Amino acid sequence: MTDATPGERVALPCPACSPDLETVHEVLKPGGQVTVRCTECDHVHKTQLPEASEIQRKVVVSQEGESFSTQVDVPAEEELATGEEFLLETEEAIMTVRITSLELDGEQRVDEATAEDVRTIWTRAVGNVSVNVTMHPKDGRHDETESFKLHIPGDEEFIVGRSSEYGDNEFTVEGFHVRDDAHGYDRDRYDQGGDSVVAKDVKRLYVRDESTTAWSAW
Repeated sequence: MTDATPGERVALPCPACSPDLETVHEVLKPGGQVTVRCTECDHVHKTQLPEASEIQRKVVVSQEGESFSTQVDVPAEEELATGEEFLLETEEAIMTVRITSLELDGEQRVDEATAEDVRTIWTRAVGNVSVNVTMHPKDGRHDETESFKLHIPGDEEFIVGRSSEYGDNEFTVEGFHVRDDAHGYDRDRYDQGGDSVVAKDVKRLYVRDESTTAWSAW
């Protein structure tokens, strides 16, 4: 708890009214010695916040259709939730991952839990992702399509109605489906001009071919 912020509430003994039992304190000024105010008696004093105890938890990372597992240290009292992202350091690389599920004892899956209750954190790599694309020919026919994958940074943005170019592929975005673990969307399909999405949230991207090469569904 050494990274306290102003306004944060912490449980501490109060030297004025409760030296032996913890009471709720409000952090007034962070630092090595934080300034806090007891909410019971309004006594203001400086103190050293206790270090948060950390526990080791298993993390499973899904990436490009494959998965691997590693271990991560996390504060025992930290609240975890699906959709949250964090930096994961492994022997091979440092990557950004998103929590897709939290597994408790008995293989129970939940969307939110305290770290000490979690046994396995299931995640998906979102720093660099592959996006499934369905492309229609220029004439607008939907009975002939081409499917391919784009390998791009997870924060790359797509906007319905805007043209993009990736290598030999030039297209205009017509719509998209969002992933189940994406947050901040009120539906799963978007196709109105100006609708936007980042690559890590895309389940499938629908586009119209704008390239100058001859069309081929193969």
